[in-house]
Amino acid sequence: MNIKYGLNHITHLVEEKKVKLVIIANDVDPIELVVWLPQLCRKQQVPFCFVKNKARLGTLVGLKTATALAITEVRKEDAAELDLYVKNYIAAYNDNLEIRKTWGGGIVGIKARHKIEKK
Repeated sequence: MNIKYGLNHITHLVEEKKVKLVIIANDVDPIELVVWLPQLCRKQQVPFCFVKNKARLGTLVGLKTATALAITEVRKEDAAELDLYVKNYIAAYNDNLEIRKTWGGGIVGIKARHKIEKK
């Protein structure tokens, strides 16, 4: 199994669609470091998932912590298991419309309503 880490490196691999699965830690601080990564994965149709702790990701790559990992290759005997995980993660994260929030909804505040009424 080839595991790549580092946000810049993962971003480059996702853009080139060389990644089979992206794993993101849920306790990254500041969150702005990885908040854009799920949308990039959806756009490039790369499966992604979240794990509970960035220390767990760090143990996989021999570091104290890691914010995200990318799996690029697996052995042939593990390919079927990875495909099962990928199918589940696509259903749970990539295609799940409940996760995607729409903000706003066309409701304006009281000050904006007064300005619109004056016009």
